Amino acid sequence: MNPYCISLNKLTRLPTRRVSIGDIILGGDQPIRIQSMTTTDTMNTSATVAEAIRMIEAGCELVRITAPSLKEAENLREIKHQLQLAGFKTPIIADIHFTPNAAELAARIVEKVRINPGNYADKKKFETKEYSDSEYYAEIDRIRKKILPLIRICKEYGTAMRIGTNHGSLSDRILNRYGDTPAGMVESAMEFVRICEDESFHNIVLSMKASNTQVMVEAYRLLAQTMLNRNLLYPIHLGVTEAGEGEDGRLKSAIGIGALLADGIGDTVRVSLTEPPEYEIPVAKYIIQHYQIPAPTSVEINKVEHNPFSFRRLKNNNIQNIGNIHPPRVFIDAAHKSIDTIALGQVGYYYLPKNDKWMQTDLACDYIYVGKNIPDIEIPASVRLICDSSLWQQSEKGSIYPWFRFLESYTITGKRHPECNFVSVRPENVAFLEPSESFNTVVWVIQTQDSQITTWVRNLITALRQRGFQQPVVLQSQISTQAYTSQTEEAQLQLTAACITGGLLVDGLIDGLWLTGNTPNWSLFFANRLTFGLLQASRNRMSKTEYISCPSCGRTLFNLPETTARIRRVTEHLKGLKIGIMGCIVNGPGEMADADFGYVGTGPGLISLYKGHEIIEKNIPEDQAVEKLIALIKRYGAWIDPPE
Repeated sequence: MNPYCISLNKLTRLPTRRVSIGDIILGGDQPIRIQSMTTTDTMNTSATVAEAIRMIEAGCELVRITAPSLKEAENLREIKHQLQLAGFKTPIIADIHFTPNAAELAARIVEKVRINPGNYADKKKFETKEYSDSEYYAEIDRIRKKILPLIRICKEYGTAMRIGTNHGSLSDRILNRYGDTPAGMVESAMEFVRICEDESFHNIVLSMKASNTQVMVEAYRLLAQTMLNRNLLYPIHLGVTEAGEGEDGRLKSAIGIGALLADGIGDTVRVSLTEPPEYEIPVAKYIIQHYQIPAPTSVEINKVEHNPFSFRRLKNNNIQNIGNIHPPRVFIDAAHKSIDTIALGQVGYYYLPKNDKWMQTDLACDYIYVGKNIPDIEIPASVRLICDSSLWQQSEKGSIYPWFRFLESYTITGKRHPECNFVSVRPENVAFLEPSESFNTVVWVIQTQDSQITTWVRNLITALRQRGFQQPVVLQSQISTQAYTSQTEEAQLQLTAACITGGLLVDGLIDGLWLTGNTPNWSLFFANRLTFGLLQASRNRMSKTEYISCPSCGRTLFNLPETTARIRRVTEHLKGLKIGIMGCIVNGPGEMADADFGYVGTGPGLISLYKGHEIIEKNIPEDQAVEKLIALIKRYGAWIDPPE
């Protein structure tokens, strides 16, 4: 398989070419740059300047501002002037959709222009058409004529260009030939790149954004591979688009961006949260800083066992309910807790005395590690217990599984569970291991600390596979806070856990997550919620509603944070349903490619509702739109009443 990164054994940045954006150099050996986007109306100069200053003071190095028409593009001149008067020389990026004339004007004013190939020269109609080769290349010639003026202006004024492909906003022509796939995303960008190169214009940055973290990671890796094969590497802008807000948005962003930074891919980062843009900056800083920590040494490999361009869980020998035919399992560490009805309630189980039975929520854990403290109470049948092997060997309880913390203690013992044994494995064990029947009931436990360990774990799993072992793998990782951030303790724990697990989850290498923490606020409830959140954000296990909400910008036609919160309150019980909440028609319906239902601003105070890509109701007054959305979900049989 052709490479998509420089090294599988240590973190090595792609050697991208250096691109100037004003006084900022992007790519090469330069630091990974942080950027964000204003949410104000671009014509409101004072509000936009004030928001840009808040972003810059938070650490934003590149400020992006929407310019949907000529008047907004022209006003970028005044915004830039006001920022300079205030003492700020931060480069400005004009964000363009559908309006080449606005891009051509903005390129004379600001330091960088972002265009989206899917809508810069095409109008998206979701039409199906078979293109002959001659028709296809005729379309390329049409695109060339459309973008040539912008390229020539950028060359004249020294303006950089980001060619930003988004999953879901690919042109009908690309969709008909490649489908809505990472390959289509890459080709959409490369069409524009080749035109730029024909004009000897190389001041280019590329991006491959998606709200689905698996698609996003696959597309960026495919882009990196494509550029490596051409021996011409442009800087790469990383982001999970429409990540959402709160915990969900942070987890998705850290998983997608972190998985790629672990591969050495990425020169600039934007975290897209449905929150004020200055809140994005500390999150981006935290994710980037995580990958400055030296990674532990591991076994070295020359190839991976999984396909890095297409998600599929690694096939293995399923043990009990653990393995690739099952969703990744949630393990809770309660070794230092008392297991009673209150503790079980924190991990998704509650007891009904009147009916004398246990019930469970959608966030009910699968395994609980009790250490040396086997509980006295009756445990729900659907949760399984793990204890230390020394305790299990004294009692040999068939309903509880042993954990052998050292491989040697498993291989020399005569007492093993006949169905399932958890066994720790380390890199130094691999060279001495040989497959045998004695491992047929083993689930490997890989233990880590919270340094940058994606490569370490991936290589250990690969080494085991290459020696003939196909047992399921559970990742046990201790999560702690870091000293380099102003983030809350809870946010730090969330981001650290996502950075550690993200690359492993999107590659389908992990069959279970077992998170531990040593901070005062680490609780069974937090650990359980966080683990389920990581599995959902990586698209491994859906346990709650998913909201694909854009981060807002000057095009937004309603208050996104308030609207998202209002929709969440009435729909958060709809397990697995994906709802897109888009501020304007630019980001919907295309950008919410994965959504089952869409809520899209189409005019001041007006909302249109979608089922997938199909518009169902147009121009609904905003005060009626949430109620209409619920009615639409009911009409298609996707509604269930919330629990009492």
